[in-house]
Amino acid sequence: MSLKSKSSTVTILIHVLTWLVLGFVLFGYQPLTMNVELPYQFWIKQTLIFSMLVGAFYLNSEAFVPRYLLKNRTGMYFLCVIILIGAIYFLDALFERSLDLHRLMDAAFHKHGPPKHGEKNHFYDFALLFIMALVLGISTSITSIQKWQGDARVREALEQDKISSELSFLKAQINPHFFFNTLNNIYALTHINADTSRKAIHQLSRMMRYVLYDTQHGTALLSQEIAFIKDYISLMQLRLTDKVTVTFDTPETVSDMTVAPMIFLPFVENAFKHGISATLPSNILISVQQQAENLELRVENSIYKDSNPNLEENKGIGLTNTLRRLDLLYAGKYTLDIKEDADTNTYKVHLTLNLS
Repeated sequence: MSLKSKSSTVTILIHVLTWLVLGFVLFGYQPLTMNVELPYQFWIKQTLIFSMLVGAFYLNSEAFVPRYLLKNRTGMYFLCVIILIGAIYFLDALFERSLDLHRLMDAAFHKHGPPKHGEKNHFYDFALLFIMALVLGISTSITSIQKWQGDARVREALEQDKISSELSFLKAQINPHFFFNTLNNIYALTHINADTSRKAIHQLSRMMRYVLYDTQHGTALLSQEIAFIKDYISLMQLRLTDKVTVTFDTPETVSDMTVAPMIFLPFVENAFKHGISATLPSNILISVQQQAENLELRVENSIYKDSNPNLEENKGIGLTNTLRRLDLLYAGKYTLDIKEDADTNTYKVHLTLNLS
């Protein structure tokens, strides 16, 4: 059941309970406390009073509160409420005169001793005022809470739409960025080895299929994401020399869970962009590990004087957008540690995600 459905059910229950309690007071508790045999005109009047209170409840709920109170026209609201209470008092007196109820009630009480008209009327007026205040208070409270809940749902929907739009925009930026870099690599391969470049194009087409079709719903299976990273690494290795050592470590068995697609790619891409040298030995380590609902990515690459991987100075489109996607999708559920290790001359990325 949705939050909106639950709220509607609770509202209906409050209405039903309000009228049951009010009905008990008017038709049960009040007659019993009189301890006399009441004429049928009394029950007619109680029914009319009950109907007026119901009408006052919904008139206040549907007209006075939304038109005046919720629009900060408090003076007008209280004026309408006072007029409504006065109208109910007037109609109550009119019903009593029309039904000749005053004489009939005097006769009923006279059988059980001398009537005490002044005390009885004073108590009745106070009880009616209390009941009206209670009914109008409940009506105002319910309407105000419904308005607050409705506004909260609208704000939540707008925020979700904003986040979805931003995520779509970020993903739309990441995809061309990735393909642009990859096509540049393949173009370079066409001048060196035609067979290798054809193999690279085939791998790229498989990766494009994953990005364009398998991630349409905004999520992907962990196994698919690992396979995508594996294809990317394989594609990058086609242009590497023997001086570059790439290690890709993954779990033997993957417990499939949904994950944001291409969330790891910019970190891996950054390692290949800044962590290899054409003349010196280079090492890249990429590790994806899973423990229950926790996912861990480690990326380590060598550092060279001509390649500064400092995060603040080398925030490409892909890496910057990934940091933003992490904030939107995994707020409070991820940790990211990026640092340079001067002792080992290594640039390290450590990302943990809670996929629960």
